[in-house]
Amino acid sequence: MANATRESRRMHVLMISDVCAPRVNGVSTSIQTFHAALARLGVRVTVVAPDYPGTDHEADVAADIVRLPARAVPLDPEDRLMWWGPLADLDRRLASADFDLVHVQTPFAAHYAGLRLARARGIPCIATYHTHFEEYLFHYVRFLPKGMLRAAARALARHQCNALDAVVVPSRPMAATLLDYGVHTPLHVIATGLPESQFVRGNGKQFREHWGIAPERKIALFVGRAAFEKNIDFLFDMLSLALHRQPQLMLVIAGEGPALPALRRRVSALRLDDAVRFVGYLPRDGELRDCYAAADVFTFASHTETQGLVLLEAMAIGLPVLAIPALGAAEIILPRRGALAADDTSEGFAAQLVALLERPAKLAAMAEEAVIFAREWDAATQGARLATLYRDVSRASAVVTDRTLAVATSR
Repeated sequence: MANATRESRRMHVLMISDVCAPRVNGVSTSIQTFHAALARLGVRVTVVAPDYPGTDHEADVAADIVRLPARAVPLDPEDRLMWWGPLADLDRRLASADFDLVHVQTPFAAHYAGLRLARARGIPCIATYHTHFEEYLFHYVRFLPKGMLRAAARALARHQCNALDAVVVPSRPMAATLLDYGVHTPLHVIATGLPESQFVRGNGKQFREHWGIAPERKIALFVGRAAFEKNIDFLFDMLSLALHRQPQLMLVIAGEGPALPALRRRVSALRLDDAVRFVGYLPRDGELRDCYAAADVFTFASHTETQGLVLLEAMAIGLPVLAIPALGAAEIILPRRGALAADDTSEGFAAQLVALLERPAKLAAMAEEAVIFAREWDAATQGARLATLYRDVSRASAVVTDRTLAVATSR
């Protein structure tokens, strides 16, 4: 009877994360996108996340977001770490809510708190594997050997994933990576989609005027977290070579992060101050659209993307992409529909960029292809796939529970 009642009512999911808006990155963007898409499908999502300075708590109540006290993360002041006391008390705090499933978004405190609550309530727990930590940790923990950190990251991922009922991965290459780690929990490839608002083109002329960039200058654009694992240094080396044939070329870096001071020093050391413009974080629904519209080519050299959502965001407004097809980004780049697979050497990448800039007809054709391709990754479709997974996992868990009860009763 309890299961029948659960089937008939609106599904309610607890989504828990160590990262959430107003912090801007791929995880927080994914949470916001799926939260909205699932709501349209009749799935209620309550989000548990850290409290950030300046958080709009009234908006949180309307959005069904529960904020927990958190402190700054050492070496990464953008992020927050939730205190364990409030996390451990989460089940009691949310006692009046009847959840069908817990969806963990990050592998830190949220993972253990989410799993603990799910097991206490006898409901399934799934997680999305957003970050390829194997190629990430050594940028921040430099005092330990890279091989040791890689082995530790793989072991932790295997242990955490195998404790879950299902794992969502945003790309097939990332699913293959987890299988290689020894993960045996069912893996489901569900990418973060693009809401319709991502297809609104901004005012490129306005952006150039605001930042003092002349109309005749070509712009190569990078948008993303200014972090060491994004391989932004590579773009500087590439730019130094491309400038020999395109002296008016400018690289615009839109984003903030822990690597920003080092990146600025690197630009000065290469004497690229006039050719690189750091514009900081730009709001997605405003100046970032103008920034995309002002650029000629989107350039990206990261090897650590589990999906590469920012590539789709650029393509959605008709910006051609030149990027290294590594890991999850390969699924966006290798179809070559609005994107070109870049060489993994600064010389090769620079030659490809210059060749594109010298072929305006090629860029125009890529721009048209990019928008069509990006529309195939719409948020509504991806949200429907996630909602189906929620229901499938919840039903499977209910069947197991019923069988367990039947066995116990027969004894």
